[in-house]
Amino acid sequence: MKKSLLKKVVCSVAVCAGLSSAAETLFSNYALNVNETGSTGSLWVFSRGDTYSGATLLELTVGSTGNAQVVKSTQVQVSDSVTAVQDGIFSDVLAEHRRTPAVYAGKLGYVLPMFKMDDDERYRQPGGFLSIRGASEDDVYEMPIDVPAALEDLDSAMYTAVGGFAYDSSAKQLWMARGAAGIRLHDFSSSKAKTADYVLNETTSTMDSLKSKYKWSEKENPFIFDVKRHPETGDLWLATSKGVWTYGKDGSVKKASATLNDSARVTGIWMGGEPLQIIAETSVKGKESSLRGTLYRMYDGEKDFSKVAFLDTAGNSQKKDVYDDGDFTVSGVAFIGNVAYVAVGTSGASVSGYFKLEKNGVRAWDMNDDGKNQWLYGYETGATDRDVVITSICSFPLEKNRTGLAISTYGNGISVSADSGATWTTVLNRHKLGGNLGSVRMVPSVITAGDQALVSYKVGKDSKITIDVFSYDMRKIRTIVKSAHRDADASRSTNPKEDFWDGYDEYGRPCTMGVYYVRVKDNHGHIGWGKVMTLGGHK
Repeated sequence: MKKSLLKKVVCSVAVCAGLSSAAETLFSNYALNVNETGSTGSLWVFSRGDTYSGATLLELTVGSTGNAQVVKSTQVQVSDSVTAVQDGIFSDVLAEHRRTPAVYAGKLGYVLPMFKMDDDERYRQPGGFLSIRGASEDDVYEMPIDVPAALEDLDSAMYTAVGGFAYDSSAKQLWMARGAAGIRLHDFSSSKAKTADYVLNETTSTMDSLKSKYKWSEKENPFIFDVKRHPETGDLWLATSKGVWTYGKDGSVKKASATLNDSARVTGIWMGGEPLQIIAETSVKGKESSLRGTLYRMYDGEKDFSKVAFLDTAGNSQKKDVYDDGDFTVSGVAFIGNVAYVAVGTSGASVSGYFKLEKNGVRAWDMNDDGKNQWLYGYETGATDRDVVITSICSFPLEKNRTGLAISTYGNGISVSADSGATWTTVLNRHKLGGNLGSVRMVPSVITAGDQALVSYKVGKDSKITIDVFSYDMRKIRTIVKSAHRDADASRSTNPKEDFWDGYDEYGRPCTMGVYYVRVKDNHGHIGWGKVMTLGGHK
């Protein structure tokens, strides 16, 4: 059998065996959303596996080295008939369909859209929203919303999908943007929740009740793609197919921007930071599924939106619209102080990452070998330890006086930063390991020279770790790390950027095909062993 075929067979067996084991940290590594929980030091994560979807409640702390650590995780599965993620999230050309919105909404908990299967057995049928109020199956509530009769003849059911949420904690009201169906109010201020649906009437500048006999007109009733509540005025800001509007607490309806007027298809709006800033995205479908889009911002006190400037490494503004040129759409925005972290991606998920938007704009962090400015943060900057798709971003209270930053990824769990993105900790769906080096796993357990087998282990307290590799006859052929600090962790203490073996010996030569042993020692007298097979290779 050829080495390449042997590797595929052995690795397939290893993967299948791994999937059959009980998960410890996340419901799945295919995470589509990460969000705050309303409590300090915790996060909600929504993931989709091959068959089921579910949420994970993570409890975190900050270790002695300043890194975020998982203390506890609890998973909850949703019904196999619904999910929070529509099946076209990576292929849909419409910007408003390329993200999974979420919000923490008091006693409603973690709120996300809900999709049901359509006739093609794809999750493309909007069904309302999910309310996940705790980490048990009894805490998952399916909140159905029917499509109004006036909208049943639309070309696509996705035109009424939930695109954004706004939560009013004082009034105990949840608002959601529903595209052609306008906005829905879910009022749970009393024991019995009340609901109401409204559509924007551009002609009369009013919010009209969407009743069963209402005659909807796309010309008069713009799509509402997103909704946010202004933290100071309490007004609702609406991102619509005809600009930005505000819906005041007094019932007034006004155009909020001359820049983003009737001709602007505003697909998303986000608010936060100190001072307050409002970020908006415009996006129009162009030829051959391309998008024409621009990123706008308005600072508190400014009269209107202006385009976000993209600066080179020297701070010079670029003439071209970098956002439009990159065919980006926003998947989420997080705010820490006066910085906005804007997660973006392209159609097909070929490129993803986040921009760091500061006072003067988005400044390039580097210039590559071809002389091109690098604005996107991601794998190259250590935000993830694998080159995967970043699907959402959020900020959350990590400690009393510390704000954390978290990103979800499709395939590599989430990453959490305790220092505003300077360093990151990866949180993965991991199989249970014994503490104090009680068990050591090599992932994967079969490699060729140049691949990476992660040395996975857990220590019960902060330790100095030494990792050595031995041949079958117990000759030491490589020291991977020596006396390297590792934090105690409820899941794993591995540093994925250092604790791996690539199949080479101490002199950089590929080791011959065979089984090798990996020894992990701490400075407290504990020793653990793992085993890995290399199929050899060439330098």
